Amino acid sequence: MSTVTVRYVVNDVDAAVDFYTDHLEFEVQMRPAPGFAALQRRSLRLLLNEPGAGGAGQTMPDGTLPEPGGWNRFQIEVEDLAATVERLTEQGVSFHNEIVDGKGGKQILLEDPAGNAVELFEPAHRGES
Repeated sequence: MSTVTVRYVVNDVDAAVDFYTDHLEFEVQMRPAPGFAALQRRSLRLLLNEPGAGGAGQTMPDGTLPEPGGWNRFQIEVEDLAATVERLTEQGVSFHNEIVDGKGGKQILLEDPAGNAVELFEPAHRGES
């Protein structure tokens, strides 16, 4: 069974971690920095980000800061983000932002037909800085 990854933007990562671990049987996978945590429950990986924390919490080009509720999305991992974005752009897909390069990899948000965000993510290769 493969793992499904979902990212939620939350106001308080500590409170969210407590909630998901205490009430919903999630386990902490990692807490590498303030404002971010990765949790696991069976085949669901839940990434928690505070606004402004890490690449996923960065302000959009129009100045909008991600916030709970409107920025929740699932993540699809791709091998070559630039090539994927180029292909999707040619197919008329709309994007919220440009590619963001963070410590964990590169990401971009696209819009589904209803305007919901989907994150495309290319992980950083181990050993690269």
